Amino acid sequence: MKLTNEQMKKLYVNMVRVRKLDELMVKLLETGKVGTFWHSAQGQEAIGVGACTFLRKGDYIYGSHRGHGITKVLPKGISVRELIAEHYCRTTGLCCGISGHHPIKMELRAMGLSALLGMDFGMATGTAIVAKMDGKGDVVLCFQGDGTFARGTFHECMIMAASWRLPIIYICEANQLSMTSPTSDIFPMKNVADLAFGYQVPGVVVDGQDVVVVYEAVQTAIDRARSGEGPSLIECKTFRYRSHAEGIPNISGVKIRTKEEIDALKERDPIKLFREKLLGKGILSQAEVEEIDRKAKEEMEEADRLAFADPPIDNLAILERALYAD
Repeated sequence: MKLTNEQMKKLYVNMVRVRKLDELMVKLLETGKVGTFWHSAQGQEAIGVGACTFLRKGDYIYGSHRGHGITKVLPKGISVRELIAEHYCRTTGLCCGISGHHPIKMELRAMGLSALLGMDFGMATGTAIVAKMDGKGDVVLCFQGDGTFARGTFHECMIMAASWRLPIIYICEANQLSMTSPTSDIFPMKNVADLAFGYQVPGVVVDGQDVVVVYEAVQTAIDRARSGEGPSLIECKTFRYRSHAEGIPNISGVKIRTKEEIDALKERDPIKLFREKLLGKGILSQAEVEEIDRKAKEEMEEADRLAFADPPIDNLAILERALYAD
């Protein structure tokens, strides 16, 4: 389970790539170049990157609406160009440009998600039944925000997963806000992970700003699932810097979140924390940090240029190819 220096570098590179893509998507929304929508994941990069960078090809991901799944699917190898093309509604997009939202790439087992928050619990748990029947040791990672764990859907799925020992890990991205409502106003207990006790499965709370801690917790749960011991619930305490969706006020409860509040959260920015650790240990140099940043920015800009030039949808017959498998 111990990460090599090269693996730690890969985690850092993936977090920077995700941040650069998120920043690009925000810019494209603000300038009107993209006409769909965006739910920024800035501040939450360590969770998806730590959990998904070293998955097997056969493992399944249900990625949540936050960041439209990029923190999970980018580390697993999905094309940046296809991700951006989807938001431009191009025929080269991951859903043939018809959703402008969620990445689906079946060969990478990036499964997309429902537009209804929390409905992925059912799809992911059903997929875990398939994974168990296949007997290949594949696992399912289901990411959801903390607010969705108040849905009855989660509890129905958890009791099935626990009873049938399904190979699924439910990962709560606990950014303390259920859209705009503080999670403390919704749950009577401090930790969402405490829900696991009632189903006799492991429930752990980790620092979602520490990519290595997330990796270790998820890997422990994956090893358990692969060996037939069933599901786990991992709560990753984290923050999001921007509003629930671009273009709406950045609200907590009935108050606008202040710049001072956001700046305080950024003191524990996951990329900053990991960069300082790698520099301190001599795993990265300042020159390498600058090179990683430059390459990630160039990668996103080139992918944007190519995606924008791809052909737009001009024939609704594409819906047949987009909705039905051969």
